[in-house]
Amino acid sequence: MKSSYARYPSLANRVVLVTGGATGIGASIVAHFVDQAAKVAFLDVDRDAGEALASTLAGHGPGDPLFVAVDLCDIVALQTAIERVRSHLGPIGVLVNNAANDRRHDMDSVSVATWDAGIAVNLRHQFFAAQAVAPDMRALGGGSIINLGSISWMIKQGGMPVYTTSKSAIQGLTRSLARDLGPHSIRVNTLVPGWVMTEKQLRMWVNETTSRQIDENQCLPSRLESADIARMALFLAADDSRMCTAQDFIVDGGWA
Repeated sequence: MKSSYARYPSLANRVVLVTGGATGIGASIVAHFVDQAAKVAFLDVDRDAGEALASTLAGHGPGDPLFVAVDLCDIVALQTAIERVRSHLGPIGVLVNNAANDRRHDMDSVSVATWDAGIAVNLRHQFFAAQAVAPDMRALGGGSIINLGSISWMIKQGGMPVYTTSKSAIQGLTRSLARDLGPHSIRVNTLVPGWVMTEKQLRMWVNETTSRQIDENQCLPSRLESADIARMALFLAADDSRMCTAQDFIVDGGWA
């Protein structure tokens, strides 16, 4: 972490739960919260990557990060994993709903089964994770839920209608939960990334043609990195953003 970036005293010893935290943007979010001396747990279906990240970050915070391998599409397993986090670290004060899968797919290939599967991996678990941590946040007198969205639907991107539908619905989820949970001083916001240069994106979809597309559409010339998203998550989790709720915080270099 670069010392020139902000530190948030309010995050020290705060229990933070990150979904989809083993790789990509999620792994950066986990690492940044650990660096802020938060007590961090993260969930992911990728056991090998999750255990490797937990091992790498061990000894860098007030306690070693807790990794729980779980399929977030299995809501009972998700609820059980959250209870394990609560038992191990204490009441959860921050939830970062990061997990998703931006698999490309065309309209004609979508079946009822693949539609339901896409909604499950990109949207459904966000609600049930929020539902599971809300009692902790009420008891704590406040908290922060950060739902990861996407600019894909904002820029009318085609080629993955189930994913873009899910990501657009997160905006509605955020705003409705912000209203319902606001009286308990629980803030709910959407963190909206642009095209982030994760290992997966570089391996699967970023090429000469799409690089030109980024250059043409972003206002800023640099490429988005996972750390750019993680630093916004830190702000939204910290007391510095105490009066921010029901909002979209877009980090996309000026594309959308």
